Amino acid sequence: MAVETMSVEVAEASARGLVAIGAGLAVGMAGLATAIAQYGIGTAAVGATAENKDIFGLVLVLTVIPETIVIFGLVVALLLLF
Repeated sequence: MAVETMSVEVAEASARGLVAIGAGLAVGMAGLATAIAQYGIGTAAVGATAENKDIFGLVLVLTVIPETIVIFGLVVALLLLF
């Protein structure tokens, strides 16, 4: 039985494809984690703001903090691609 080997071009294309999948997973999973975090924080923030309107600024800052997770995922994806 003959053993077939991949050509260099096919191997490089396959490697680039796997890197692209990894970059997509980095951004996608970071976005999913951010959505889950913002769900919990947003729910609590609405309830806290309904009880005391003076804490709106603090609640807004706490709601935005999970967005940094997506930025980290984007940085990882860009490092993988370039």
